[in-house]
Amino acid sequence: MRKLLLLLLTVLVLGAAGAAAQQARPAAATSQTVTISATGYKPTAISNLVGDTVAFSNTDSVAHMVAFKQTTGFTCTSSLPLSVPAGKSASCVFTTAGKYTFTDPAHKGKAYRGTITVGTSATAGALTATPKVVVYGHKATVAGTLASKTSGQSVQVLAAECGSSTPKLVGTVTTTTGGKFSYPASPLKQTAYSAKSKSSTSPTVTVKVQPRLSLRKVSKHHYSVTVSAAETFAGKIATFQRYRKATKRWVKVKRVPLKANTTGAAPTVITSAKFRSRIKSKLRVRVSLGTKQVGLCYVAGLSNTIRS
Repeated sequence: MRKLLLLLLTVLVLGAAGAAAQQARPAAATSQTVTISATGYKPTAISNLVGDTVAFSNTDSVAHMVAFKQTTGFTCTSSLPLSVPAGKSASCVFTTAGKYTFTDPAHKGKAYRGTITVGTSATAGALTATPKVVVYGHKATVAGTLASKTSGQSVQVLAAECGSSTPKLVGTVTTTTGGKFSYPASPLKQTAYSAKSKSSTSPTVTVKVQPRLSLRKVSKHHYSVTVSAAETFAGKIATFQRYRKATKRWVKVKRVPLKANTTGAAPTVITSAKFRSRIKSKLRVRVSLGTKQVGLCYVAGLSNTIRS
């Protein structure tokens, strides 16, 4: 009797352990489903990522075959070619990037031919940024299309600022029709953006940033300029310019040293200058901050244009 109780206890423990292991085993994500009907496969061309699962669902009243031209780079729920009974389904997990073709040998025509393109990038093609250069404090729209081209999918947006090699999560967006998504980016300095879906990441797109320059006339022959960015430009030299109508060119009037200013609120840092210029009135004037002055994390900036 004691031996019987020990045997039953062992079976129960092993069964519970097996059930726990089964529950702990992660299920593969189905990124695409191919429906098999009397009229063929639908869709006949799909894209997904390495590690994703493609399900073949037979909605016809007879069995259908799914025969792959390739025999490696994926594993399926049954031996190849797949035999999918009426009302049943089978699936394959793709572990290697590439293009896989499949057919139903019992049926002729394009309707029973399909392709699965498996990629390592989270997006189909590169991300885009509009515009590619923004003035500090303005936004750029980063957009792309998920490789699977499916809607309702969560996409993480990562950003690596100038001076940092480690991207940080800045937002999460959901794909719309065709797998499209967009994110309103607000870069503080030059920033590389990428999109991540599951374990795959897209190539980056870079948004460049100009410091924001504001010029105003304080009084006759007196001007002030402020420069806003996420770092100081104290000690840098701005250039006061006027427009020469005869040559249709901007020419230098004087150099303007910038100084620290305490009015900025983090993360914004303001540098400024007050200066005099005895140029005659009603000329078009502006201030520029050149490439050598802004450093590696910004691009050259221009102020608004006013009348002297």
